[in-house]
Amino acid sequence: MADVTESAEVRGSGHVVALHISPARGIDMRAVERVEAEAGHGLAGDRYCNSRHRHVTVQAIEDLEAAAADLGSPIPAGATRRNITTRGITIPTRPGDRLTIGGLALEVVRVAAPCKLLDDWIAPGARTAMRRRGGAVARVLHGGVVGIGDPVMIDSATGSDQPG
Repeated sequence: MADVTESAEVRGSGHVVALHISPARGIDMRAVERVEAEAGHGLAGDRYCNSRHRHVTVQAIEDLEAAAADLGSPIPAGATRRNITTRGITIPTRPGDRLTIGGLALEVVRVAAPCKLLDDWIAPGARTAMRRRGGAVARVLHGGVVGIGDPVMIDSATGSDQPG
């Protein structure tokens, strides 16, 4: 597993519970057990591979569970069109924050805002339920392979102090 920085203290850890990719817009996300990512490019087989900055999207299952409770119906991880779903850690959303997921080193580019199409894909009100729970868009600084169960760690030197 790649360290985000050698001297940084780890601020928390979790693990990967779901991985999804889609080769093109409008095509359902496909659950995968493992996926490879290349630095500066993104996840192999995903529609955002080779985009300038949007290489990977990351969300927390705890946010999906809270949104589902507000909505009154389940929100499957793949329905939000995020690539990596974690458990046990608050996803940082401040640009420049860094995290390590499996063999990947990522840098947050921006907040991943929920799409208005969530109301059509999941249920009316899903977009509102996901507000401030959409996770982060990140770029791949160090590539490798990430799989279900892999650890997730936030670099304490850059990790945000946002509540879960």
